[in-house]
Amino acid sequence: MSERRPRSASADISPCVAFNNHEGSTRSCDCVREHNDAVSRIDFIGLAQEVKAEPAPGDVLELPQHDGTVMRLRKLHAGYDPTDRVAAMNHVQALQARGEVVTGLLYVDPDATDLHAALSTARRPPNRLGEAELCPGAAALEKINAALR
Repeated sequence: MSERRPRSASADISPCVAFNNHEGSTRSCDCVREHNDAVSRIDFIGLAQEVKAEPAPGDVLELPQHDGTVMRLRKLHAGYDPTDRVAAMNHVQALQARGEVVTGLLYVDPDATDLHAALSTARRPPNRLGEAELCPGAAALEKINAALR
């Protein structure tokens, strides 16, 4: 059975050099290099005059880009509810399908807690902690490892 050529590097970002690094393989280093499409493009953006705008809720701001394209920014509409997570994701995708980028407070979890509380981090900065806090001992390490099994 012959292997298909990858359409882009997104299918083969990391080639398998142990098992598929042979001529004709779609997983070899050579094939990945040959069919590599950059997943992100680094580009130069020349200096331009600053754009200041105050669009009304729901309005679209069209910003010409240095490469001739136009970025379309849509401000959230007045009745938008930033506490509805699913609606926020759907709204972003719907506007993306129309070639627009939504701006504003998209989502906030009203029940979110402080990250330090959720992670039980120390109140003091790590560079101020002593050896006892940084190296809690073998028993604490065993408890952590057991929780990960």
